[in-house]
Formats: sequence, C-alpha cells, structure tokens
Amino acid sequence: MAERGDPVQGLDDVDAVTRAVLTASRVLVAVSASSLAEVEDRVTLPQFRMLVALSSRGATKLVALADLLRVAPSTAMRMADRLITAGLVDRQTNPHNRRETLLTLTDEGRSTVGTVTSRRRRELAAVVERLAPGQRAALVEALTAFNEAGGEPAVPPTDIDVPYPLGWADLAQPAPSTGPTPPAPTSPPTPSEPH
Repeated sequence: MAERGDPVQGLDDVDAVTRAVLTASRVLVAVSASSLAEVEDRVTLPQFRMLVALSSRGATKLVALADLLRVAPSTAMRMADRLITAGLVDRQTNPHNRRETLLTLTDEGRSTVGTVTSRRRRELAAVVERLAPGQRAALVEALTAFNEAGGEPAVPPTDIDVPYPLGWADLAQPAPSTGPTPPAPTSPPTPSEPH
C-alpha cells in the first residue's frame, strides 16, 4: 500500500489511485460549491447542470435534456419551470415542429453560467498555481487520460469566458477515442437528481 510520503509507491494500485481521485474530488466539489455560492439563492447544483447543458447545446427539447441529465422527464420539467420562473430559461415553440417546445437560456441564464464558470476557473487556477511546473505537467497528463476514460470532452484552450460541459458527459456510452461525445442513450434514464 502506498505510504503518504512516497507518492510513487502503489501507482499501479487501482485502490490507491481511486483514493487519490476521491480525495481530489473533494477539492473539486468544494470549488464547485464555492463557485455557485453567489447564485445559490436562485440556482441549485442540478438546476445549474441544466443551465450548462442548455449553454453548450443551445435550444433543446425537454426529453432530450432529461436524457442528457439522467433524470425523469417530470423532474426535468420541474427544474425547467423553476428556471423559467427565475428568468434564466425560456420555453419556445419549435419552429420546425409546432407541437414541440424547446428550452433555451435567457441572457440572464447565459450570464449566470458565465459568471459561475469564470469564478470556478479562477478558483481552480489558484489551486493549480500552488503546484510545481513538473506537477502541473503530470496532472495535465493524468487528468487528460482520466477524462478520456470517462468519456468527457476536452475543454477548449481559449474558453476564458465560454461555458462548457462541466463534467456531465454521458458515462453510459463507451469513451470515444477522438471526435465528439456520443449522443445520450435513448432508454429512459433512472431518476438520480433531487427534485
């Protein structure tokens, strides 16, 4: 088992790597929570996930959004209704099929995603700046491999104020070696988000 003072020992040990990732996830969750702090009176984490999905995908049907977020359509509808009431999302008739409605971000919704994303970027940068250059390079390599294994698309290098999917790739599909993230599954999702 890896000793605390010897990070090289146990590198091939799946349990040691899993523990290290779990520990890092606590840091990432703390940064995520902190970055949402200034909007927490209006937006929950599950609702923010919906805003990010709409930000990265544009106008989206409710059922497709529910599949992407892995929640029941009724849960997605309640989330959307709350975001519409808050002025962050708009519901529009699909111009190509008037029987369908599409959800889109309002200007305020785009601003909210941008504000939270910028704050998250600054907080992560502050942590990364504490690492030595060699540690940073190793972290980039390790996290790139981890993201690819999890099927998460890379963040564009010039996204200073451009929102992007923040860790909610569809893990039910195998990770692509190159190209875009595969489409969400067509089977009904298992409700996993709080109402």
